[in-house]
Amino acid sequence: MRNAPDANDFETAGAARPLTLAAIDAGSNALRLLVAEFDDATHSRIVAQERLPVRLGHNVFLSGALAEDAMDRAVEGFATFRRQMDALDVARYRAVATSAVRESTNGEAFIERVRRETGIEVEVITGSEEARLAFRAVQARLPLGSERWAMMDIGGGSVEVMLVDRSGLLWSESHTIGTVRLLEELRLAGEAPGRLQRLVTEYMATLRIASAADRWGVAGFVATGGNVEALAKLAGLEPDASGVSRLPLATLRELAQALARLSFSERVRQLSLREDRADVILPAAFITLRIAEVVGADTVVVPHVGLKEGILFDLAEDVILHRFHEDERDRAVLAGAIALGQRYRFDEEHGVHVGRLALSLFDQLRALHGLDDQDRRVLLAAAVLHDLGLFVSHKRHHKHSLYLLQNSEIAGFTPGEMLMIANVARYHRKGGPSAEHEQFARLGADERERVRSLSAILRLADALDREHRQHVSDVRAEATDTGLVLHVDGGGDMLLERWALEKKADLFEELFGLRVSLASVA
Repeated sequence: MRNAPDANDFETAGAARPLTLAAIDAGSNALRLLVAEFDDATHSRIVAQERLPVRLGHNVFLSGALAEDAMDRAVEGFATFRRQMDALDVARYRAVATSAVRESTNGEAFIERVRRETGIEVEVITGSEEARLAFRAVQARLPLGSERWAMMDIGGGSVEVMLVDRSGLLWSESHTIGTVRLLEELRLAGEAPGRLQRLVTEYMATLRIASAADRWGVAGFVATGGNVEALAKLAGLEPDASGVSRLPLATLRELAQALARLSFSERVRQLSLREDRADVILPAAFITLRIAEVVGADTVVVPHVGLKEGILFDLAEDVILHRFHEDERDRAVLAGAIALGQRYRFDEEHGVHVGRLALSLFDQLRALHGLDDQDRRVLLAAAVLHDLGLFVSHKRHHKHSLYLLQNSEIAGFTPGEMLMIANVARYHRKGGPSAEHEQFARLGADERERVRSLSAILRLADALDREHRQHVSDVRAEATDTGLVLHVDGGGDMLLERWALEKKADLFEELFGLRVSLASVA
């Protein structure tokens, strides 16, 4: 089994048999495995799925560290998953860990132990990536139409809340109010539902989804997660022909109050709930109810898919369709960057225009810089958001951009890539990268070299929109043995652009040994 197959994996698998892919979700409340056979990117059959009740979130939200016994059970679980994947001849998998591992002080050691003892590479993902993957699953199951929807994915350690439509994820926020976390914080285990309900209400007061929903308007509310599916089942609802259940808010409210009247043991005995479900289902009910009320929904749409399905669908596109077409990847990165930029009232026209010019230069100069497509996406995000720090102050705004970006999330980027984005944006002006700069020094040697190259390209693109008025509509780069000549289309005499280019080309000239000049403008 390989986790990084050749681009031709689907073809070499042959038409005689489908491609088998697997998803592993190491959540705060359980480990989950999902294996499916894909005939193509959209037609698949589930061949195996398993849920192991390993509560990695136990005690971590209080102590800050994963418990030794929980890690032992988790490693055993990963070993079990590895044997199953080997037996099923899985061609590729993706394994992710969420908030419990993400927030633990010993999470890296745990990930290394899993790799060493089972051979499984686990990726710790951000809350925004959780949101993107959950949406990916919903998108495949539920026709969203042209309207906007509020969406929630509830886990043991966090809740992701989003606004979505059929084009993608429009806005998201991640909150540390997961079901296991609530129980760990209060040591409730269902014994004090009144206190629990008040705590959920207090947490929900920090959500910005209400104002976002008011601004955009929503057609409905979609909720994912095993607890939401369990609530729909307890309400006596069966999925329709498309696999979707619809839980009326009035029914959910009655169900939440009924659950609150039962003790933990009564929920296990009377409702036939698993023990690791019986305690967390009450906070899940209160959280779902409150978010539905906040967005003004009268029904909770339950699609019976979640993070693991999103991982699988995403992986299928990656392997079978080679992710998706680059213009679609660009749109996804652009949408995420714009959504972040709008929080800080950035100059969207300037940011997007510089991003477009930067990508054009990147593509034309591939033979010179040798960077890959993920570097290209890092450049796009950094270019769009390079002036984000103006929200704080014009003075030293490049450093403010660094701070804001390194502490932000954009779906599809790891924390390490966000640090790269922050550094590229930071060096769009003033001095170039230096090992004496703390956040640049945090990067690995290879990442530092890539940041230097990407920053050099960004400085050229930014110089071509010096006045933020988009005078340069297009650029063509002509590289010779001694120089790089930029031919531009646009209006005006380009005096400011030429002046800015002379100031900002220093890093490019130092790295690549080519003198940069702007062709004479007719």
